[in-house]
Amino acid sequence: MQGNYWINLIVIAISSSLVSNVVLSQFLGLCPFLGVSKKVKTAAGMGGAVIFVITLASLVAGTIYKFILEPLNVTYLKTIVFILIIAALVQFVELFLKKYMQSLYKALGVYLPLITTNCAVLGVAINNVNYGYDILTGTVNGFAVSTGFAISIIILAGIREKMEYNDIPKPFKGMPIVLITAGLMAIAFCGFTGLI
Repeated sequence: MQGNYWINLIVIAISSSLVSNVVLSQFLGLCPFLGVSKKVKTAAGMGGAVIFVITLASLVAGTIYKFILEPLNVTYLKTIVFILIIAALVQFVELFLKKYMQSLYKALGVYLPLITTNCAVLGVAINNVNYGYDILTGTVNGFAVSTGFAISIIILAGIREKMEYNDIPKPFKGMPIVLITAGLMAIAFCGFTGLI
């Protein structure tokens, strides 16, 4: 039974990061995905921040749900509690970046506080509860989902950096070509479906 548990964790990790990519198949977290993907360095910083926030939010939200909300029979408060947890974690990340990584803090700008309203973070915490994941499984799922987000945003940023030097027709310049590129990435990620 123990071996099946670890295999199940590996399947969840691969599925959440590649097959059911949070941005490209579930369309959660599109605002930072499209807004911060102009440069690879900024996208990598945002990806790292999202990995930290979603993984920690999954751990803390799962623990609070299991040991506080369920025993007190107040599970209907999960959305409000999860939002508070996410807001506190984002504040922690923001203070850390402001103190130790000023250039990344300035580069992320308004998108850093947007992690608080990033529906991917809240979506993962709620999905972990809805799927009935235990704390470890939920944390692994959170890490995998956020890693998938980071992979997607870094790939899009790399493509966008290369597109700056291309001759793009005027009607497609700016956001239209970015949306087309994201759509093609979503189709490409569908190729991972047979993996699991």
